[in-house]
Amino acid sequence: MAESIQTQELSGRKPADGLRFWLSRLRSYFFWDPLIWIYTIILGTLSLISSLFDRNGAIQHRFARFWARVILWTIGIRIRITGLDKIDISKAHVYVVNHLSALDTPALFSSMPCQFRILAKKSLFRYPFMGWHLQRSGQIPIDQGSVRATLRSLNMAAESMTSNLPLIVFPEGGRSPDGHLRDFMSGAFYIAIKAQADIIPMALVGTYEMLPINGWHIQPGAAELLVGDPIPTKGMNVRQVDDLTEKAYKVIADLYYSRSTLPRPARPDLKGHESKK
Repeated sequence: MAESIQTQELSGRKPADGLRFWLSRLRSYFFWDPLIWIYTIILGTLSLISSLFDRNGAIQHRFARFWARVILWTIGIRIRITGLDKIDISKAHVYVVNHLSALDTPALFSSMPCQFRILAKKSLFRYPFMGWHLQRSGQIPIDQGSVRATLRSLNMAAESMTSNLPLIVFPEGGRSPDGHLRDFMSGAFYIAIKAQADIIPMALVGTYEMLPINGWHIQPGAAELLVGDPIPTKGMNVRQVDDLTEKAYKVIADLYYSRSTLPRPARPDLKGHESKK
């Protein structure tokens, strides 16, 4: 309870009255959360069945998009997109976006108007239904068990972009525990350089306040997906991956803190990455 009230205060929202607060929690625990699991099981099963004859993953992607939109509609969350009109979505870019909440994945699937692949932790592929869908729909596992395994995964992701499918990556490697940007790992930027694909920096704003990490209490409202200008990688080599990581971090930080209710950290020019190639 204290964590949820603190989250509301950080987001600039006034904590709900006692009765309203508990009614809101009960609504999440006994209505919305079970519905999300039901949607996931039903649509995940249908997606798995469709994978038997869906060679390019298009049908499964439509199931994922429908799953995302049904979830967001059910829990009363709206996503406003700004800046996507300046991106040529027909090309295979590497989209990098901050990670705040379990709501981020539905937000991206519901908002992006093109089929894409996700670079995700290998451990996620072990979960029932979600992991099965990830595997059958061609999403790319990142194996962080060793430097060699990580490099193999990154090279596989770069090769997959030759099919002209965009890639979406959370460069922080996990959800933010406090709503602020975390250090960026350089894997996404290594992939972009190897594939000579543009980096598209994006910032999600508002999903942390709606559902923070390890929380089950969903609070409806509006979130934003802000899309920055493309960062070209043509002519770059992997020795420049740290510079590219740093540049993308600064762009996403500018986008995020321009709209976030959280105060920007005191050292905004702090390097936002750790090398992981």
